[in-house]
Amino acid sequence: MLPDFKLETYFSRWEFSARYHLTASDAQTLPMADLLELADDDGRRRWEALELGYTETRGLPALREEIAATYEQVAAEDVLCFAGAEEAIYLAMRVLLGPGDHAVVLTPNYQAAETIPLSVAEVTGVALRSEDDWALDVDAIEAALRPTTRLVSVNFPNNPTGAVPDPATWLRLVRLCDERGIILFSDEVYRGLELDRPSLPQAVDLSPAAVSLNVMSKAYGLPGLRIGWIACRDPALLDRLERAKHYTSICNSGPSEILALIALRARDHLLERNRRIVAANVPSFDAFFGRFPELFEWKPPQGGCVCFPRYLGADGVEAMCANLVTEAGVLLLPASIYRSDLTQVPADRFRIGVGRQGPEEALAVWTQWLTVR
Repeated sequence: MLPDFKLETYFSRWEFSARYHLTASDAQTLPMADLLELADDDGRRRWEALELGYTETRGLPALREEIAATYEQVAAEDVLCFAGAEEAIYLAMRVLLGPGDHAVVLTPNYQAAETIPLSVAEVTGVALRSEDDWALDVDAIEAALRPTTRLVSVNFPNNPTGAVPDPATWLRLVRLCDERGIILFSDEVYRGLELDRPSLPQAVDLSPAAVSLNVMSKAYGLPGLRIGWIACRDPALLDRLERAKHYTSICNSGPSEILALIALRARDHLLERNRRIVAANVPSFDAFFGRFPELFEWKPPQGGCVCFPRYLGADGVEAMCANLVTEAGVLLLPASIYRSDLTQVPADRFRIGVGRQGPEEALAVWTQWLTVR
């Protein structure tokens, strides 16, 4: 039995009741009318003629073609769509792993990346090095491998730290997995929101055995569509994933598929828009944290729109986050949400989101709360 999903349980209490959502993991979304304004003629015709019947389990063919165009080595037949990234993670881990298998999982991470493998296999955690800007330690991953290791699971840009490894380190990890016959499962949902560096090559483009995960929710800022996908050049694995999907969502929402198609055809516009929002927000966060150097250690994300600052206050990060949301209505995610059964995650951190427009009011309220308490 899977444990409670700590993040979602916490969000069930606070996400829609707190006045200021300062820990959002997605880029700023946009109204339906604005998305439809981006539609080309084909997208508009599809939207207006859409009938609300069942859809293909693997996804709308035109959508899969557009998804494939976001990769270098992927064709439409290498793509399988899911109801968001969570369904894809759940089914992939249960298809790829079984009793007697071993997996290596990077921490800190999105909880499902850890708890779902733990429910079916042996798992070793390897932590990003917090003392070195959350650097990826390929030596530690290599040391954790066993003869039964089936899978290495990573997430870059990382949630919650915003870390992005340098290209040479990333290529070394891909090659290590290939040399050992291990599947690299690469969660790439924040790819495209890097400000000062190019995006890493996607795992599936680098290795025919790798599995790349993406979704419309994070970098594209369209979580309400609930459209995610796996790209993989192993047709037998995709067949197994399709059969597993028959037991969950079966197929995706037709309207969501058309809207995702429209968005992906305008992906350059959407990603540039969302990078501009992040870039505009970072100075506001710099200024806020700069006012309280005795309380915080902060660096903006290397990629994506979340990061994991350190809280230095004597009351501790759990109390700070709890009191801040109850007294001032500003929502953050404390370190306990990212506590791992596999490694030590620093207990003085909290997740903050920099991808939503207009954080200044929330930061002003937080400033006032800090100065009067």
